[in-house]
Amino acid sequence: MSEIKKILVANRGEIAVRVIHTCKELGIKSVAVYSRPDSFAPHVQLADESVFIGEAASSESYLVMEKIIDACKQTGADAVHPGYGFLSENAAFAELCKKEGIIFIGPGSKAIQLMGDKTSARELMAEHNIPTPPGLKSTLESIEEAREVADDIGFPILIKASAGGGGKGMRIVHSPEEFEASIKAAKNEARNAFGDDRVYIEKYLEEPRHIEFQIMADTHGNTVHVFDRECSVQRRHQKVIEEAPSSLLTEELRAKMAETAIKAAEACDYVGAGTIEFLVDKHLNYYFLEMNTRLQVEHPVTEMISGLDLVAAQIAVAEGKELPFTQQDVKRNGWAIECRIYAEDPENNFLPSTGTLVKHRIPTGTGVRVDAGIEEGQAVSINYDPMISKLTVHGTDREDARKKMLRALDEYEIVGCRTTIPFCIYTLRHDAFITGKYDTHFVKDHYSVSALFEKHDHDVVALAASLLSSEAEEVQLDPVLSGNGESSDWWRNRRT
Repeated sequence: MSEIKKILVANRGEIAVRVIHTCKELGIKSVAVYSRPDSFAPHVQLADESVFIGEAASSESYLVMEKIIDACKQTGADAVHPGYGFLSENAAFAELCKKEGIIFIGPGSKAIQLMGDKTSARELMAEHNIPTPPGLKSTLESIEEAREVADDIGFPILIKASAGGGGKGMRIVHSPEEFEASIKAAKNEARNAFGDDRVYIEKYLEEPRHIEFQIMADTHGNTVHVFDRECSVQRRHQKVIEEAPSSLLTEELRAKMAETAIKAAEACDYVGAGTIEFLVDKHLNYYFLEMNTRLQVEHPVTEMISGLDLVAAQIAVAEGKELPFTQQDVKRNGWAIECRIYAEDPENNFLPSTGTLVKHRIPTGTGVRVDAGIEEGQAVSINYDPMISKLTVHGTDREDARKKMLRALDEYEIVGCRTTIPFCIYTLRHDAFITGKYDTHFVKDHYSVSALFEKHDHDVVALAASLLSSEAEEVQLDPVLSGNGESSDWWRNRRT
């Protein structure tokens, strides 16, 4: 075993802040790295030390492995926590850390490489009799092969990139006429996003639910699950709202899927925190989707229902210790919901809406957690993911958590850019979400800009009317508060 004394966090934003918090609680020194736009970011201010690593482009800073290693040597950091994104699922980086004698807080390079490639992961799952969606188990070789498979499994089908995720390199094909153009488009997008144009095809499932299981494993042969999360509210195949546990699963199905998740992790000799993602169809058949070989963005909902610190567990495992808990120790308590607060405009196809946060007042109260990577007066950069924060609540049951989240969203005030707050409020008030009868098509089936405004609170409308009528001459509205320079939009920006 090797006791870690100083951790360099090879990331930025809210996840870097999250890791530094646990470092402080464990008495471990922390090192932040930053690009020029992040010079005064919260993670830089919180860390014990910080190292400048380059200009704004991640290709010149956060993605440059040699700069991260040099920063470790410069500060004497004996371990690296990669967070998520950037180098977190880069097998070459994990191997380089090992070569340089630096502890990589994550799985080994072999597991990262094996499970990071969707095709090899599917092949491995098939070898262990873990169900995958009907379709190709390996990379697509030709249009002719695609047509043969499609004829066998039926339309619609899904084309997916072998080397990446996040909805890139993905196309839904409804008819043979769309085939060739869709495959070419998917391959081009995959090549641009991942430098790898390999794709595969599978059956597009009916009314799919996106459900995942948190896995923790150590080097002593212990693998446990920390329950399930539902991530079906998505836009552009990317998650916006998550909850734990899922409202869909029976206890019998939950236990069966948990067992499958552990089996999948053990199949690749996994070590550390990871997530096994499944799709569940309307008949409650479940299929392996992919494995994320890192900490997930949505890990706070799991922490809130389990009472565990997953980052602390990651560090313990990286030190060579046994997991600080067994499967019998892991208990589920209540319900948690997370809303990702993005600087995006839900009125304009969720396009980025960057700008300076003139106001950033977070909600508080029992059972409310805000993981933020930006503070009032700072700008949401166009160079990185437009996430402002993750708002998570914990309740005694699902309805208690839902109501608490609505209260927290109502209290959350952001001025300076559009955000996903109105969309989150709309979703949590929608009958499909309230009843738990929703799937990954929620945005397509239930959301529209007109519907969003039909749901606006009467008190907010009243506030707008009062501000823009009587005594309007005494209210000096600054155009900078509006996302489009129109001061009359201030009332909406209060919570957008």
